Amino acid sequence: MSPPPRSGAGAPRRAQAQIQAPIFAALGDRTRLALVATLCAGPARSISELAGDFALTRQAVTKHLRVLERAGIVHSARRGRESRFQFDPRPIEQVRTYLDLVAEHWDQALSRLKSLVEG
Repeated sequence: MSPPPRSGAGAPRRAQAQIQAPIFAALGDRTRLALVATLCAGPARSISELAGDFALTRQAVTKHLRVLERAGIVHSARRGRESRFQFDPRPIEQVRTYLDLVAEHWDQALSRLKSLVEG
């Protein structure tokens, strides 16, 4: 049985972390990270174009792109018979904002520790 949810200042941070988890999971794979880097550097690309840049089959590229799409990091649009994928920076910006908040909390905690140790 899981422990009951705790209330307090950490609850919003935990909720925010749960929202960001799919983005971190999607970016946790080196192939997906490389696909994102490729898509960041230019216009929308087809699966065939992306497969040509990597030593992967079109099916493997499709699988990775679908994970990125579910996380909101890329979006696809049909053009004729192919899907073209484009990077969407908004989820990455949200993660950056979250990480800045976490860093601020760590800085505050370390500052309190320093005051305690030196005081």
